Amino acid sequence: MTTESIGRSETGTDGCCTCAGHDGAAADEAPETPRERVNRRWNEIMQETRVAQTGVQILFGFLLSVAFTPLFHDLDTFDHTVYVTTVISGATATACLIAPVSIHRFLSGQRMKDEMVEVAHRLMMCGMLLMAVTIGCTLLLILHVVVPGLMAKLLVGGVMVWFGLSWYALPLWLRHRSARRAAR
Repeated sequence: MTTESIGRSETGTDGCCTCAGHDGAAADEAPETPRERVNRRWNEIMQETRVAQTGVQILFGFLLSVAFTPLFHDLDTFDHTVYVTTVISGATATACLIAPVSIHRFLSGQRMKDEMVEVAHRLMMCGMLLMAVTIGCTLLLILHVVVPGLMAKLLVGGVMVWFGLSWYALPLWLRHRSARRAAR
């Protein structure tokens, strides 16, 4: 791991410590060395991954059992299509959220932690998007059976807007606000 490659990855726009307006350390904290920063970022990603993995694995396990219930065969083509989409997005979300562990096992000791942090970050972002799709499709599958007609789609649409706002728009707005404060 080189200081140059760590510095390069820290000057991007995709990690917590890369947002404009702060350098990752509060004013009353000692500054981090590049190695400390990449280690901290790796540990943060691993903690976040544990939370996301648990959620997607429980949901995916539930989804796998649905096809073996007696009522599954009574569902119409739309519901079967939603189910297949849900299972595929759940499987790919699981792959994205578990991939950083595999990457770490293969590359541990290779002095590539800065690259691992960058790739794990991108996999986490992709996995979170796929998890939101999985949750949305799961809701659609359930609500389409329980709530008649258009109401199910409207409810799912509202929930997905909330996911978009809380998972993506809010963090981007906070980053933008931080950048504006730093520019003053």
